[in-house]
Amino acid sequence: MTSDWTGSAIALLEADGNRSADTHLHVFPLPAEWGIDLYLKDESVHPTGSLKHRLARSLILYGLVNGRIHEGTTLVEASSGSTAVSEAYFARMLGLPFVTVVPRSTSQEKIDLIEFYGGRCHFVDSGAAMYAEAERLASECGGHYLDQFTYAERATDWRGNNNIAESVFSQLSRERHAIPSWIVVGAGTGGTSATFGRYVRYRCHDTRIAVVDPEGSAFYGGWRNGDPSFTTGTPSRIEGIGRPRVEPSFVPGVIDEMIPVPDAASVAAIQLLKQRTLHWAGGSTGTNLVGAFQLIARMLRAGERGSVVTLICDGGARYLDTYYSDDWVAAQEWDLAPHRARMEHFLATGEWVED
Repeated sequence: MTSDWTGSAIALLEADGNRSADTHLHVFPLPAEWGIDLYLKDESVHPTGSLKHRLARSLILYGLVNGRIHEGTTLVEASSGSTAVSEAYFARMLGLPFVTVVPRSTSQEKIDLIEFYGGRCHFVDSGAAMYAEAERLASECGGHYLDQFTYAERATDWRGNNNIAESVFSQLSRERHAIPSWIVVGAGTGGTSATFGRYVRYRCHDTRIAVVDPEGSAFYGGWRNGDPSFTTGTPSRIEGIGRPRVEPSFVPGVIDEMIPVPDAASVAAIQLLKQRTLHWAGGSTGTNLVGAFQLIARMLRAGERGSVVTLICDGGARYLDTYYSDDWVAAQEWDLAPHRARMEHFLATGEWVED
């Protein structure tokens, strides 16, 4: 039996979903003669500013309906990024304490965002220690470990529930290519690619799913080798995507192609996006764009027409001191110029020239 508090909590989350589920679907300008349309699903307009708003709401709903979250339950996560920011927002909405385990190296900007929504940061010495410490904290206080990397793929109802896939296809219904040829996303937990992949199969759409992966991430190697235990031990420099291990929520069977993307190319792509559309975004959006451009070039070579959809994952304001800082980019020893030139050449000619 659902308690009065649980029913009220679910109603609050559902109301938020009703307000924010249909984010904008922008058109990226491509030459008309190509006969190909590129759409950007703008997840930066969510109340907490990122794609992770959907994930956080789903994770908390999942905990509620499974009887793991009750009035007064402390919510615990292992995240120093956008997921923790969004979870803190929802925890405050429900009047629940929220603690996230973060490495000591976490930037003050991220800590400030989490604390702005009433969350508390618990520090550990390394990223590898986050998971076990989050489990310990949740057990110690009788709380609930939200565990985005395990539950992301199962917390979202891919059949409906205003999920991101359903939203995209509804918005495309009046477009000239209403069923996209490709959907391009990154993987942080794997939840977004699982949602899209399952949805297109459930609806019997002739749409393929491409997952882009940054340098140092284990997802591409695990998918290519068919090895869910594949690791790199290297943290991603593109926030929100890429992991040093293949996470439990990553579902390789729903993915048609994976595309590794150099980090410098991701950053060059968000600069190009800002110049061409006035939308500015985080690095993971750039990773998405690089993958989308490559697939469009392939479609052009094959004489195909159609549409491609990708995501604006979060806004650029969070990255003024990193991806949009020339000094920070130089400190990473990234040369953006050749990647920018390759993308400019693609947009002028339709050709993607590999190194």
